[in-house]
Amino acid sequence: MNTTPQNPELNKKRALSCIQPTGIPTLGNYLGAMRNWVAMQDEMDCAFAVADLHAITIRQNADQFRRQIYEMFALLLAVGLDPEKSLLFIQSQVPAHAEMTWLLACHTQFGELTRMTQFKDKSAKHNDNINLGLFAYPSLMAADILLYQPNYVPVGADQKQHVELTRNIAERFNNLYGNVFVVPEPYIMKNAARVRSLQDPTKKMSKSDENQNAFISLKDSPDVIMRKFKRAVTDSEACVKYAEGKDGINNLMEIYAAVTDKKLDDIEAEFEGKGYGVFKAVVAEAVIETLRPIQQKFDDLMKDKSYLKQLMKEGSIRAQAVSHRTLNNALKKMGFVLV
Repeated sequence: MNTTPQNPELNKKRALSCIQPTGIPTLGNYLGAMRNWVAMQDEMDCAFAVADLHAITIRQNADQFRRQIYEMFALLLAVGLDPEKSLLFIQSQVPAHAEMTWLLACHTQFGELTRMTQFKDKSAKHNDNINLGLFAYPSLMAADILLYQPNYVPVGADQKQHVELTRNIAERFNNLYGNVFVVPEPYIMKNAARVRSLQDPTKKMSKSDENQNAFISLKDSPDVIMRKFKRAVTDSEACVKYAEGKDGINNLMEIYAAVTDKKLDDIEAEFEGKGYGVFKAVVAEAVIETLRPIQQKFDDLMKDKSYLKQLMKEGSIRAQAVSHRTLNNALKKMGFVLV
């Protein structure tokens, strides 16, 4: 995201996406979001953040957490995000996020937060640590977004509620103090694949699944990927055909289509008369080849922490320039004394 004024008529639309460093993303995260972020860089003025502040609503081991932040930043680079095209930064390295959160928290209603489904879900999973951050983190998410004045926030269906709350907060603030924030819209990404669990294809693929065979991690080795696909749930028909009631095979066909750009009809024709064993192996090989260059670049980046830290520093400087303009404008409008 550019930090210098431009001719507004020449400006691209802005978009912002954040991802938590709570484990290695899955094939579903890549095909459903991250791959599309790469394409967005040429269409929009984009900002991407590793949302490490969000991760601490759940207790983290410090050494592991630090490694996960490095890994997520390296993965964003490995999948193709380009710091020359986009603003790429670590959330905690930009103080304006925490400052803006307090301003927006004071304009977020208690009832709005109680209706957030993710708070209910996470409270149920972590009932020994239902902290204020877990309850109020949608205000932090709103700060993440509004600081960069994006027109769009790429989201999946499970995140649309947060964008709607952000819109409500922005409109409330603007009505009180004047035109401070762009009111963003959810952006449903084109060609976003819906990747399901390999063990329960009625659910989406998730890195938090207790069954390790249910998801493909972007760091899984070729042998592991092959084994997981061979164990994928299908049905008893042994017919590679996209149809209602064939959730398992439909999921494998959609994955294969996403990594090869083949149409479902063509896939059916390609595997006519062939069993599921053959098909699973071919899907696994296609995924392995898709992930191979990403894994290689990731491994190279993780060997050079000083380079990663330099890119983080450059990103934080750029992000601070953008975010402080918005923060200072909000503070001024509210009546704070700036020096």
